[in-house]
Amino acid sequence: MRVSFVSTRPNYSTDLALLVPKNGIAAAVAGHKAADSLQAAATLGRFDGDAGTLTEYISASGDGPARVLLAGIGAGTPEDFEKAGSALCARLLMSGAKTLVIDAAGAPAASAARLAAAVQMRGWRYDKYRTKLSDKQKPTLDEVIIVNAEPGLDTAWAAARAVVEGVSFTRELVTEPANIIYPESFVDRCQKLAEVGVQIEVLDEDAMRAAGMGALLGVSQGSRREARLLVMKWDGTAGTEATPVVFIGKGVTFDTGGISIKGAAGMEDMKWDMGGAGAVAGAMLALATRKAKAHVVGICGLVENMPDGNAQRPGDVVTSMSGQTIEVINTDAEGRLVLCDAMTWAQQRFSPKVMIDLATLTGAMIVALGHEYGGMFANDDGLAAQLSAAGASTGDPLWRLPMGDAYNKLIDSPIADMKNIGPREGGSITAAQFLKRFVDQGVKWAHLDIAGMVWSSKPGAVWDKGATGYGVRLLDRYIADNHERVG
Repeated sequence: MRVSFVSTRPNYSTDLALLVPKNGIAAAVAGHKAADSLQAAATLGRFDGDAGTLTEYISASGDGPARVLLAGIGAGTPEDFEKAGSALCARLLMSGAKTLVIDAAGAPAASAARLAAAVQMRGWRYDKYRTKLSDKQKPTLDEVIIVNAEPGLDTAWAAARAVVEGVSFTRELVTEPANIIYPESFVDRCQKLAEVGVQIEVLDEDAMRAAGMGALLGVSQGSRREARLLVMKWDGTAGTEATPVVFIGKGVTFDTGGISIKGAAGMEDMKWDMGGAGAVAGAMLALATRKAKAHVVGICGLVENMPDGNAQRPGDVVTSMSGQTIEVINTDAEGRLVLCDAMTWAQQRFSPKVMIDLATLTGAMIVALGHEYGGMFANDDGLAAQLSAAGASTGDPLWRLPMGDAYNKLIDSPIADMKNIGPREGGSITAAQFLKRFVDQGVKWAHLDIAGMVWSSKPGAVWDKGATGYGVRLLDRYIADNHERVG
């Protein structure tokens, strides 16, 4: 969908949206030839400008009928503009309308960019494999023209558009089926990041074996698809910042559960068990596309968890890259085995001061938080506060959960240094405690369990059913607010 910004409305007939603040209908429609009818439509529709609400009026003109929509922007915050953009796209995407003009009426540049980004994100579709769509099922809206916004849009939109590209890339990776996206093909898709300046490094199984990644490779050994460790490096500081922030993503491209096999119902959803890796890849694309003045490394541990005759068994003991041994009680608790070796490798290679992992790690997180928040665990209060703020401002919210010695003891093993799973109670917490054992002294670390957030069974703020792109906006904002050089 094309988005453009102009200073005056086009002189041809097209659908039009007017942005209306809370209880500001009269001012918003003043000067429109159908002002009285628009106010009547608002009254009949009980529309008062709440953010994300719409009312519609069909206006007849010499060029034929056209819609005039009143779109609520509530108090006028950037989040309210986002809701308006999303609502407009959802209403018109398959309506038959081809072009929409949005009169932004002096909106701040950042808010107008947020609205435009919402239109594009809400309009994202992946119809690659749908060959028999009827005309009514196909999107028609292909152009949105935003007029009358305040100056400064070029800079604001360039940054917002980069994030939209990152979100779209993450959704693409998460949406593709597991016969298309597996460790090697995930790496191939991410080669596009090199076009915007990201340095790509890939470790194959021989390299990981030589490094001692027994935990990660134990997960992969039941699959015919070889594991990969994907490393994406972006340095927008021209070498002046030696130490990168490190993002690590769980990339289980399909998770059967291994020998501890999952039930058949819903197993097809496990194609998105690489949602953490997808978010890291999308965030790296966004940062590099907008030329963020920060030093960031994204690492994706990519495996497929399958139950063949060579698969890891419950009761096996593996040695992680850190030298710590792990008794594998449940082969369906595989994501932490992938992450722990990726974390160790990252710390030995880059010596980061800050390390953040993202993973669709536990079903227990969905039980605890539903699909409203990603779970956050952290060893540093300041880092937790920064991530919470970034999540709240972008629409990727986080909720912090506790950690402590009492939980840590639940994963002690009688024959190894630890078990890969604790009791049923507190399952997300014991998973975080497991990962914490692989964090070096002095490293600020956060674990984001995003199991309930990467896929949605219903339309949301800026997505339709399916992949949400959760995590990209969060990580981009975290870097912008806390690690990006100014000037």
